[in-house]
Amino acid sequence: MHAIGLGERTLTDLDFSRLSRLPARELPPALVDLLAHADVVSARAVGADVVTMHSRAEVVDVHTRRRQVLTLCYPADAQPAAGLISVLSPVGHSLLGLKAGDVARWLTPMGEACAAEIAAIQYQPEACGDAAG
Repeated sequence: MHAIGLGERTLTDLDFSRLSRLPARELPPALVDLLAHADVVSARAVGADVVTMHSRAEVVDVHTRRRQVLTLCYPADAQPAAGLISVLSPVGHSLLGLKAGDVARWLTPMGEACAAEIAAIQYQPEACGDAAG
């Protein structure tokens, strides 16, 4: 397991552009920081093990060892009960730009510290040639 700082995250140029166009008042401060410090690469250059928008990642809670599959999406598509997690949520923006094997950390709205290891990337649009979606 590897804990990550903001400067160690990778975003595709398309994800960076789309996220930067969201209304600033809606962006959580942690996502603003991520956008300011992440490495931005072309969709063709991003590693297949990186969580990008619309990626489906298998995560394991570091405390309970509970496994779940989460798909990172934009707010309009979020359905938490179905595993579709908004990038604006604490868990959503904590996953963005991390790699398989990294540990995402976030606080719940109640202030509880949570952490989950990214066990695998089950689907990444860029790796499948679906980067424009």
